[in-house]
Parts: sequence; C-alpha cells; structure tokens
Amino acid sequence: MTGIVQNLWLVPALPILAAGIIALAKQRNRVFAASLAIGSMTLSFLLSLCAFAHVLWLSHRGEAELQVVNFRWFQFGNEWLRLGWMLNPLTAVMLLMVTFVGLLIFIYSIGYMAHDENFTRFFCFLALFAGAMLGVVIANSLLLLFMCWELVGLTSYLLIGFWYHNPRAAAAAKKAFIVTRIGDLAFFLGMAWLYAQTGTLLFYDNGAGCLEHTALASLVAQTTILGLTASTGIALLIFCGAAGKSGQVPLHVWLPDAMEGPTPVSALIHAATMVAAGVFLIARIYPLMSASLMSAHTGMALPLHPTVALQVVTWVGAITAVFGAIIAVAHYDIKRILAYSTISQLGYMMMGLGVGGVAVGMFHLLTHAFFKALLFLGAGSVIHGCSGEQDIRRMGGLRKLMPITFATYAVGMLALCGFPLFFSGFWSKDAILHAAHTWSVSQVPFHLGAFGALLTAFYMTRQVYYVFGGSSRLAGASHASPHASTTPRESAAVMTIPLLILASFAMLLGLIGTPAWPWLQAFLDGQPTALHFSAFANVYLLTVMLSSSLLVFLGLGLGWWFYGRKPMEDSQKAGAMPDAMPDAVEQLQPRIFAVLNHSFYVDELYAATLLRLNAGWASVCDWLDRWVWNGAVQTVSHLALGLAWADDFVDTRIVNAGFDEGCQSVSRGGQILALLQGGQVQSYLRRIGFALIALAVFLLWGARG
Repeated sequence: MTGIVQNLWLVPALPILAAGIIALAKQRNRVFAASLAIGSMTLSFLLSLCAFAHVLWLSHRGEAELQVVNFRWFQFGNEWLRLGWMLNPLTAVMLLMVTFVGLLIFIYSIGYMAHDENFTRFFCFLALFAGAMLGVVIANSLLLLFMCWELVGLTSYLLIGFWYHNPRAAAAAKKAFIVTRIGDLAFFLGMAWLYAQTGTLLFYDNGAGCLEHTALASLVAQTTILGLTASTGIALLIFCGAAGKSGQVPLHVWLPDAMEGPTPVSALIHAATMVAAGVFLIARIYPLMSASLMSAHTGMALPLHPTVALQVVTWVGAITAVFGAIIAVAHYDIKRILAYSTISQLGYMMMGLGVGGVAVGMFHLLTHAFFKALLFLGAGSVIHGCSGEQDIRRMGGLRKLMPITFATYAVGMLALCGFPLFFSGFWSKDAILHAAHTWSVSQVPFHLGAFGALLTAFYMTRQVYYVFGGSSRLAGASHASPHASTTPRESAAVMTIPLLILASFAMLLGLIGTPAWPWLQAFLDGQPTALHFSAFANVYLLTVMLSSSLLVFLGLGLGWWFYGRKPMEDSQKAGAMPDAMPDAVEQLQPRIFAVLNHSFYVDELYAATLLRLNAGWASVCDWLDRWVWNGAVQTVSHLALGLAWADDFVDTRIVNAGFDEGCQSVSRGGQILALLQGGQVQSYLRRIGFALIALAVFLLWGARG
C-alpha cells in the first residue's frame, strides 16, 4: 500500500489542526490566521492531487482502485470497534473538489471579511468546517462518517450564526442545527440498526464490510414491517439524514435562512461542504440503497427494477427540484434566490442518483459545486460593492460598474440554467434528464425535472436583469436602506481572481462527462472509456438534449419578456420607490406571487402545526411536571414529613417522655431511699423507735376495738 493511502488522514487533519491553532491565537493575529487556514487547505489540496493521481494510475494499470486502512479504536468486552479511511475514485474526485473550491473560498474571504472584527475566529471556523467535510469524504466507517457529519453540523451552526449580535442570524443558526438534527436522529437509528444486523460499520473490510456482498445478502434476506427488507429500512433511515443535510423537502426550511451568515459561508455550505454531504452519503452507501435480492445474489451494481429506497430518493428529489425552483421566482434577496436554487439543484442530484446511479448524480454535484460557488461569491461581490445591500430591487446597472463580477456571474448563471453545449450545467443536467426519461417506473420525474429547468432559466434571468440590467436604483433607495450606496465599485483582485477561476471551470468541467466522452462516469464506475461521437446518434439522447435546450431558451426568453424589455428604472422615474415597484409576475398573478414570496407558507405551516404541537406538548409536559410528577413528589415528601413528625411525636412525647418519667420515678425513689440510708446509727435507732411506737399504738388501738 502506497504512502498516500497510509497518510490520507492528513487531508482532513491539516485544516482541523489549523483550526485548533487559530483558536488559541488572539483576534489581532489576522494575517497569521488567514495564512494558516489557507496554507492548510493548500497542503490538503496537494495531497488530494496526489491521491487522485494514484487512483488514476491504478485505473490505468487495471488494478483494484479501492484501498482501505482500518484500525482498532477501542475495545468493549471481547469486541473491538474499528474505524478506517478509504481511497477510491469517488473519494479522490470529492477530495479534489472540496479542497480546490474550499481553497478559492478561503482566498476570497480575505477580501470579503477584511473589515470584520472577528476575522481570526472566522478563519478558525472555516478551517474546521472544511476539515470536517473532508473527514466525511475519506471515512471507511459509517461511525467515523457520522462523527465528522455532526462536526459539519456544529460548524455550520457556528458560521451561520457568526454575526451572533444579529437576532436573525442567531435564529437561523438554531434553526439549521435543530432541523438537521431531526434527520440525523433517523440517520443514527439506521446506523444502529445496521450495526445490529451486520456487526460492523466498516464499509469495506476484506469482504466483511457492511457494503460488501455477505452483509448485503443477509440484509435483503430479512423482511421487516410492511414487507420491506432490512436493507430498505436502513437505507430509508439514513436517507432521512441525507435529506436534512441536503435540504430536501420537507427538511429544506433551514437552508434559505442560512443566508444570514457571511457570503463565503453560504458559498462553502452550498457548493463544497454541508449540502453536498447528503448527496455524497447516498452515493457512498449506494450498494445498500440499490440492494435487492437480485443484486445481492448476482453482484450486479444496479437492480433491473429500482429498489423502494431508490424510488423514494427519486421522487423526493424530483419534487424538491420543482419546489425550490418555483419559489425562487418570487424572492428579492439575492442570496435567498440562490439558496432556493441550491435546494432545486440538490433535488436534481438526488433524482440523478435514483434514476441513473452514482455517476449521474455525482457529475451534477461536481459541476454544481463550481458554478454555485461562483454565483454565491459573485453575489458576495455585488453585496460588497453595494455596501451590504441584498435586495435586488435596490440594485441595477451593475453591468458597467462591476464588469468582472457581471461577466463571471453571467457564466455561473448560464451554467446553472444549462445553456447548451458551452457550459458544464448543460451536460450534467441533461445526464439526469436522460436517465429520468428512461426510468422504468414513471415519466413524471422527467417532466418535473424538465419544468424545473424552465423555471431555473426564468428566475436566473429575472435576477440578472434586476441586478445588472438598466441603471442603478441605489440612489432612490439610499434613504430607505441603511446599507445602500450610490457608488458601487468592483471588488478587489483577491475576490475577483477566484471568480475568474471558478468561471473557467464552470464552462470547461462539463467536457469530462459528455455523451461522446463520459470520462467521469467511466472513472467512477471503474470502466474504460474512449471518445465516441456516435453517442450523439442516440435518438432518446438527442430528444432530451433538444427538449432541454428549447426549455432553457424559453425560460431565458420569458425572463427577457417580463424583465428585460422594460427597464426597471422606468417605474422609478414615474415616482415609485424600488421597494414599492411591482414585480412583473406579481402584476400578472399577485395572489400566486404572494404565496411563492412566502415560500408556500411552509414555515408558517410548521409554526401553526408542528411548532404549536411541540409547544402544546411542552405545556402538557410542564403541567405534568408541575402538577403530576411534582405533585407526586410533593405528596411523597409531605407523607415522609408526616411520618417523620409522627415518629418524632412518638419518640419525643411517648417513648422519651415515658422513659424520662420512669427515670425521674427511679430518681425520686432513690432520693427517698437515700433519706432512709443516711449512714447515721442514731437516725436508724430513732426511726426504729418511732416505728415501734407506731406499731404499739396500732396494736393497742386494735385491741381496744
């Protein structure tokens, strides 16, 4: 085994160590903190490059690409609990993406957080966040993955609530922490169930791992409630944890509120770390998700018919993809729009895993990491240039004032929309749609995904016209907003250079997954690949490509029709303030727009149902605690006090009093006897004399009678 595999643990350990050292530094050591955090990520990136090259070399030689290092952690009874790390194509690709994108975000943060008084603490949390995510990636044990997973949750709480003096940021941090814990509870139950059934939490262990043939065969052979196999039940529980981290409906509500944190945090969460962790988890345990009687006995990577677990993943992903996209149409916060876009794209990734497998879902995860990091950092550049303003209605005209930000943001926007041929999002999104089009269960996920693609192009065009089109509306909003500035300016090079690098990858990365050269898919599946332009002759593929392209053009055209034809500032010239300017879609359907602007009132629904139920149950628990349990305790207490009083009364008034009275009687008797036994003979003779006289009198008196 090579040195890079033996020392792979250094990849997450270096940022975590850097975070620990920075935590001991003083706040004024800003250069030291940034240098240490960026230096640790640079070293992790170089190690990741070595790991990636090693896997490529193994693949070229046709050798086994999976290498693991397992070790004993601690012993309980006669059993040893073991942990470990692993290196395979999936790990290598994820390590490369997380370290590279994370490094660019770290560098960008120098400029964005330059004036923040807690600059040092920020880089401490960033380094810990990145290290935790890298630990998730290399883990060969579900337990080790879960520990790093929870560390990701902790650091997300610290970073979302970084500006803790802002009540909204503090509330958002708590919301993210609590909502993701709901999914993590199910994750933990699934992990415990898996250990109970297989006796191990190691993924791979020379044939004895929980993702290897023997364990999977035993899991699919066991039937649980509703006729589901144990593998399905465990997979669904673990998927709940993934749904919480990756913002799937209905556990998505924390993700939009997470925008209260600094923008680099948003980029790191939405691109390379937290939300990607859920998708990666499903990819990691894919053998368990796809396990069926057929696959367990034949060793096939994919069952002929999708398992229940994969169907659930597909449907949840498809619904989430449309749900996030349609809400993004009606929001005005530049970061919140991107947040709902992330929810939508995460839905696409889950759908890709369900209908097409690991390669399809991970391809979109990788491309999304680059163009979504680009969009969030571009939004941060806009916010920075506009002195903290985030309402797109108060912007406008930034195309000329911030040309680099505009150009790179446009690249990210087109990649997200899936603009044909020249942008990475087109190839990864089409791979998902093509797989959904051929899904044997239903065509509905395909239609939902296609509709989501149309909406994506529309709301991103809307956002770009609001922010960069027309002329600046900041002057009209300056007195209405404490953040507004009338002189937007381009960001410094430390912020724009990462944007340019990310923009180049947002365009070029798709080339590794085209139908003509599906290198990434072949690499992840461990198969050889070659360049075949004949793949474009596939009728179904061409149909999907043409359909998706038309939908993108339709979305772009609708966006131009509603927001590009009539510049926004025309309404402002008519006397309307930016905040009061009606949105074009709002004018068309005000009631529907209001529902979308309030995100389908999901938060209000949760507040009126689950939160109220929780509050009601808390009141019931409080009542039970105060009047039932506390009453029982008080009753027992009073009973004990009563018994103690009775015991004291009996002891004091009866036992002690009787004993004292007896003692006093004995004492008095002793005193009387003491008088009779004074030790003087004269007294004794005198008493005898008196006694004789008394006796004689008595006898004489009796004789007379």
